[in-house]
Amino acid sequence: MAQDVASRPGLSPWRMVVGLGLVSLTVDMVADGARSVSGPLLAQLGASALVVGVVTGAADAAGLTLRLVSGPWVDRTRRYWAFTIAGYALTAASVPLLALTPVLGVAGLAVAGTLLVIERTGKAVRSPAKTVLLADAAGAVGRGRGFGVHKTLDQIGAFLGPVVVAGVIALTGEMWPAFLVLIVPAVVAMILLARLRRRVPDPSLYRAVAVDAGDASAPAAGAAPVSRPDVPVTFLLFAVSCALTTFGLVGFGVISYHLEATALVPLAVVPLVFALGMLAGAVAALAGGWAYDRTGAGTLLAVPLLVAAIPPLALAGALPAALVGVVVWGAAVGIQDSTVKALVADLVPTGRRGTAFGVFAVLQGATTFAGATLAGALYPDRGLLTVIIGAAQALALVLLVVVLRRQRHAVRG
Repeated sequence: MAQDVASRPGLSPWRMVVGLGLVSLTVDMVADGARSVSGPLLAQLGASALVVGVVTGAADAAGLTLRLVSGPWVDRTRRYWAFTIAGYALTAASVPLLALTPVLGVAGLAVAGTLLVIERTGKAVRSPAKTVLLADAAGAVGRGRGFGVHKTLDQIGAFLGPVVVAGVIALTGEMWPAFLVLIVPAVVAMILLARLRRRVPDPSLYRAVAVDAGDASAPAAGAAPVSRPDVPVTFLLFAVSCALTTFGLVGFGVISYHLEATALVPLAVVPLVFALGMLAGAVAALAGGWAYDRTGAGTLLAVPLLVAAIPPLALAGALPAALVGVVVWGAAVGIQDSTVKALVADLVPTGRRGTAFGVFAVLQGATTFAGATLAGALYPDRGLLTVIIGAAQALALVLLVVVLRRQRHAVRG
């Protein structure tokens, strides 16, 4: 009996999914609170639209490409908790330091850019490990539902953080106090993470729960990974398709720069616009996760169509169109971040998921940087930007159709 108790995780699968979701909620209050004003912050420090695109694109790219290192490292060491905690700590520490940048004179822009890159580096350190932790727990409750609920909580944090930032800016007329206020959710996140680590030191035990629940694809805890190619062709095609959609996701750094540069909204309202996008992402993530479990990966076909509509709407000269564009942007991000991860977890063997998420992320990172730089460079010629992104989404849609057909054939075979 004692052995049976020891072989069970200290939290139910749903409590673990929700617990990790609450950690993401509080950390995303910090990260996305800062991201919601990254464009105006850099602009106030002297950046042009191109510089904003390069800096925010480089930060997002670092958060993705560095997973090619952290993913395999996680697989080799199996130190999922250590990587997760270290990555969250980097974000928790770097964002409040942005409060110092307005008083650093000519060095302020360089320091702000560095801190934004460090914050995204923290995401690169934690994401492969955290996703493996989540995949283990979500496998016992339905991977689409598990990732969808987690992403919804994540997006709620991404909504609340900008609201807090907007409130502080409205009260003080300055951005720097908002970064200091974000220390509070950062501390809460680290406390929650420590408690989860103490209750569930070995998340692989959820794999046995998944088997008991009838998930035949879930290996038993401690079982050797299934022998398959490290990078299946279907996975590679899917990664390229998603990289193309990521290319078209005009970063909010450029969108926020546009909102302030064209005086569509006051500075204090810019974070609220970001929050609107995150709210749309939360709804889309939850709906996408449930649809994935019920109807399969066909849900992802909507993503390239949404992304193609972002440039002409989000960068429009009229506020209603820009707001619709931000909603579309948030919905695309929400669906992609929830159901994409669920499909990667289904396409790749358990023991190689960290590596797979690393490979997946490096492709997304390269196209994130390219897309953000292109958006900044072509900001004066948004018609050409729309055409280029539309063509990329057409190719992404074709590749995604091929992936879904290959997946169906593999299941039938």
